[in-house]
Amino acid sequence: MLAGRYLRAKRSQGGVALISIISFVGIMLAVAVLIIVMSVMNGFRTELLDRTLGFNGHVYVAGGSLYEPEVQTLAGEIAALPGVTQAAPLVEAQAMALGQGQISGVVVRGISEPDLRRTEIVSSNIVRGSLEGFGVGEYGGDMLLIGDRLADTLGVQPGDPLTLISPSGGATAFGYTPQRKTYTVGGTFSVGMSEYDQLFIYMPLEQAQLFFAREGMVDVVEIRVADPDRAPAMKASIAELAGPASIVTDWTQRNASFWNALKIERSVMRLILMLIVAIAAMNIISGLVMLVKNKGRDIAILRTMGAGRGAILRIFFMAGASVGALGTLVGLVLGVLFCIFIGPIQNAVEWATGAEVFSSDIYYLAHIPAKVDALEVMIVVGWALAVSFLATLPPALRASRLDPVEALRYE
Repeated sequence: MLAGRYLRAKRSQGGVALISIISFVGIMLAVAVLIIVMSVMNGFRTELLDRTLGFNGHVYVAGGSLYEPEVQTLAGEIAALPGVTQAAPLVEAQAMALGQGQISGVVVRGISEPDLRRTEIVSSNIVRGSLEGFGVGEYGGDMLLIGDRLADTLGVQPGDPLTLISPSGGATAFGYTPQRKTYTVGGTFSVGMSEYDQLFIYMPLEQAQLFFAREGMVDVVEIRVADPDRAPAMKASIAELAGPASIVTDWTQRNASFWNALKIERSVMRLILMLIVAIAAMNIISGLVMLVKNKGRDIAILRTMGAGRGAILRIFFMAGASVGALGTLVGLVLGVLFCIFIGPIQNAVEWATGAEVFSSDIYYLAHIPAKVDALEVMIVVGWALAVSFLATLPPALRASRLDPVEALRYE
């Protein structure tokens, strides 16, 4: 009761309501910002990981004797391993794509039609055209599936011709010459990552072997597993089937520097924002110091009436801790609500400003992702409460040690 009255008291009555409000707002905003930033970073990493691992494989077998029909047998044996969901032989090479007067560098993946359909992040996100006719015809036919952003760049759509130029062409009396062939765009896909939608083309496996002069062989066997986190542990059994001449790698080794950079950035950002929460909690100290100074006579009277040091300590501790606890609670609700409605908030900001606040060309994703992690939120709330309580202790201890005689000497 006393703690509440002291916090609500007007300045003329020796209260510090304004400083308490500033402390409350500071802690609330710091907690909300920490939850929002960490949730966005969690969402960003999760979205990138899901889309990257959905578009690419989890384990790769390269080198060795990746020749047909042995490679098909190897793929079947790997697919039969527990935990393996797909093993697809691939041809992957770079080329130049020529559309309606536009040209762009691309990565061409040669894949069989059944394996492409099992790659759900591609086959389930075809925005124009379809997979009908893919892989049908001599040497797999001439139909391609390309990224939607790449199609816009080249000015093509389903049914249009698309010319591919490969630097590794056939051998002639004058050396190797570039290979050039015109295909038909069968459909376009959009996986939600600009890097993939702008760069990749899918071609029937047999056609890719013919076009890139890899007849009877593949570049890699791409393997997907049910639990990507177990991919490193499954390398040994896959390597045993592939043989000693093969090179087996997993997704954690590819782009390892990128994932490590994300991890370090997340840890450093958490540390910086936690320090901001601590700085916001320091306002409680200034408010309580002024409150103790203004209430010196009240403390002396309470002590002479029989209140012990512990009672005085609890009064001022509760006064400061309540500010920190309420600020943390409101900041928690504000931060979680912001993350839940981050999509409409992004749309509203873009509508109001007329500018794209989250460009997919820069951030790879088409929207701001946010994933609220319960453990992360608990850590934030625990840290905010801890620093608020610790900031409350010094002035509360000072109040409990105040000598009633000295406090009333000049009254």
